[in-house]
Amino acid sequence: MNNYLDLSIVQLHQLLVNREITPKDLLDEAFDKIEKSELNAFITLDKEGAYRRAEELEKNKELMNESLLYGIPIAIKDNINTKGVRTTCASHMLENFVPIEDAFVMDKVNAAGLIMVGKANMDEFAMGSTSQTSYFGAPKNPWNVTRIAGGSSGGSASSVAGGLVPFALGSDTGGSIRQPSSYCGLVGMKPTYGRISRRGLIAFASSLDQIGPMTRNVYENALLLNALVGHDELDLTSSKREKEDFTRLIGKDIKDLKVAVPRYFMSDIVDSEIKEKVTEVINRLKELGVTVDYIDIEHLEHAVTLYQIIAMGEASSNLARFDGVRFGYSCENPTSVDDLYERSRAEGFGAEVKRRIMVGSYLLSGDYAKEYYSKALQIRAQMKKSFDEAFEKYDLIIGPTTTTCAYPLGEGVDDPRKTFLDDVLVIPVNMAGLPGMNVPIGFNQEHMPIGLHIIGSRFEEAKMYQFAAYIEKMLDLNLKVEEVSHE
Repeated sequence: MNNYLDLSIVQLHQLLVNREITPKDLLDEAFDKIEKSELNAFITLDKEGAYRRAEELEKNKELMNESLLYGIPIAIKDNINTKGVRTTCASHMLENFVPIEDAFVMDKVNAAGLIMVGKANMDEFAMGSTSQTSYFGAPKNPWNVTRIAGGSSGGSASSVAGGLVPFALGSDTGGSIRQPSSYCGLVGMKPTYGRISRRGLIAFASSLDQIGPMTRNVYENALLLNALVGHDELDLTSSKREKEDFTRLIGKDIKDLKVAVPRYFMSDIVDSEIKEKVTEVINRLKELGVTVDYIDIEHLEHAVTLYQIIAMGEASSNLARFDGVRFGYSCENPTSVDDLYERSRAEGFGAEVKRRIMVGSYLLSGDYAKEYYSKALQIRAQMKKSFDEAFEKYDLIIGPTTTTCAYPLGEGVDDPRKTFLDDVLVIPVNMAGLPGMNVPIGFNQEHMPIGLHIIGSRFEEAKMYQFAAYIEKMLDLNLKVEEVSHE
């Protein structure tokens, strides 16, 4: 079996244009690797649909010449609707759900000539930070299969880091693209809220959710984002901004950029090895002439609490539609309508999802809505204002992506507080609707990846790619998993 998928997208495109390989060759390699893999990165494979798509693309010479993404296999997180292909949200509740239409983003994927190979594993309904709440078992980290891949887009991260596919789509409600990207040594981008349409993304928390690309390097991430953006008239939160080329600033110097580091991001909540690695990068940036200042941003320490209130409240509302009547799991032989609702939801949802629904329902009931939810929205607005004030002086904000590196599978399963704290550094970005991305910057002593978190002002993704690409080139890391560790 050839290792074509180890090549860059530019190299693959040249081989495809020269007719040295075909999209089918790439699918053969991808499915061979997936079927031999022990990563549990996928819930559903669509071999028949993928090969049918490859045959269609073979006849489309115009698209082959136009799109660098032509013929490239991609994994799609299993909370993104795919017409005719099972979409489970990693839940027993939707174990047999087959959508009748594609998500908006799938129209973009198809228009670019990408080929979906299957649906990536995840935390149930995207609720978690380890992907261990999946009804189908947790995906594993390719750098060490005894470690978590992160969450909730853990299967997407595992599939790309493990070399099964070059690209994956994830969704990010409170860090669910960036955190697993950090744990697995990938580039992961959560775009500005509204940059990519959410239509067809099965909602967790509607004011926070955002689809985004997960890739092996910065340039390929920008390429994939190019293909995904565009206004959607059927999504009221979709941005009307004109399309742009997110690769346009890659390769340009960064010495005139002004960068801020929130002191909270480098406090004692972060593992010392991670802080040391981030500090090394900061010192090298200063040597290049980049201005780096430490600043304070208000309410960062309240991010987890805000997230618990806002996300759980919205989740309880969004998941009310799963009642055992219209679609999804329905219990057997109910004795009444109330019994149907109660048992279908009790049997269909996992423990973490039920916990969040109950807490969210409590927070939105009666006077508690004003006491907790409304107040959380007010503090969220203040945090957003604090970020806006910082961006009046600085081009970018940076810090660690995670407080620790990927830890052993099984940890944190019964400790919801721990899993929320895994995302404490990435949650504020969702609260403020900002773009945020992870770029790998090295490894800890156990050779587990460490990520740098880059935050931009709204719709400044191109500047973030410019900065991230410079760091990527400066560090020149070897990010290919050569041998899977079982220690």
